[in-house]
Amino acid sequence: MNAPDGFVGSDHGLWAQRIAGLSKTQAAELARRARHAPLFMHAYSLHLNFRFGDFKPIDLLDFAAEQKLIGVKIHVEDGEEANSLLTASDKTRAAFADHARALGLKVHIETSSTALGDLEAAIEVARAVGGVSVRSYPRYEAHVSEIIARTIDDLKALSRLDPEGKLLFTLEQHEDLNSTDLVGIVEAVGNPRLSLLFDFGNMINAYERPLEALRIQAPHVTEVHVKDCHVVPDRGGWAQTGCISGTGDLPFADLLVELLLLGRDEPQVTALALEEEVDYHAPAMRFPDETDDPFIPFRTASLTPFDVATLPERMARERQEALGQIITVRGLLQEIENLALEVAR
Repeated sequence: MNAPDGFVGSDHGLWAQRIAGLSKTQAAELARRARHAPLFMHAYSLHLNFRFGDFKPIDLLDFAAEQKLIGVKIHVEDGEEANSLLTASDKTRAAFADHARALGLKVHIETSSTALGDLEAAIEVARAVGGVSVRSYPRYEAHVSEIIARTIDDLKALSRLDPEGKLLFTLEQHEDLNSTDLVGIVEAVGNPRLSLLFDFGNMINAYERPLEALRIQAPHVTEVHVKDCHVVPDRGGWAQTGCISGTGDLPFADLLVELLLLGRDEPQVTALALEEEVDYHAPAMRFPDETDDPFIPFRTASLTPFDVATLPERMARERQEALGQIITVRGLLQEIENLALEVAR
């Protein structure tokens, strides 16, 4: 599978040269940040186990703790109707909060909407389970200008929904809006507790390349979804198909380095969520020849396709892929640290 021009495989970027060009002080700081990278477990890495297996939100906490991660990112609907935090009883939510606290894990909550009712529900869940951050993204069927306007209106309500300012909020690029659109939304909302969540691959569907998108979003990025994908030509635009981290078309290590370097005195990125999405597929949403105000069709929240006949085996492999991503990312962080330390000597 050949990626479009301008993409490089995960191990063919310029990250080593980037580190070599740092000052000794910058390199020493990069080494420190790589060593203490804030790794979270993302529930989507176990998407099929949540949908069809016996995996429950509280199990994600144990998974993260066993791998010595510092937190979890979990969608309010992970676990489906029967087991999700959205539908859970007060007792179940309290037990989740107590277990996260006992394990020393941070909890970030996610929802696939910016509509007022969905934000209210996600904030309620976050408060109940001891969450400190809520991610959202718009999922409207409309022209881009209308999506932007509605999202700004939605997110301006955050100051009212969280009047004591106890929560942080992130807006994720999720395949339809481009980086300039997102920065414009955050700046128009003007809430100091609202920032951007950078996803390694979701700019692909908006016809952007990862490093170019990061340069635009960088001043506002505080959280990250780490994943890899193949970039597939689609009707003149680009689709993404998820793959094992380190085997795709994204400049994986380059992105890690640039994200770790954000923030002059302290790391700007406070959460690197490991989100392995093998087989996930999303079509092109934006195109080089589109109109000035393109129309975005309706889409569901993210789902990964599967074959019913091999579902048990696929769920077992999904767990192994999640573990494999942790090893891959930690290995790259170690390489980054080692190279940075050489420069810092």
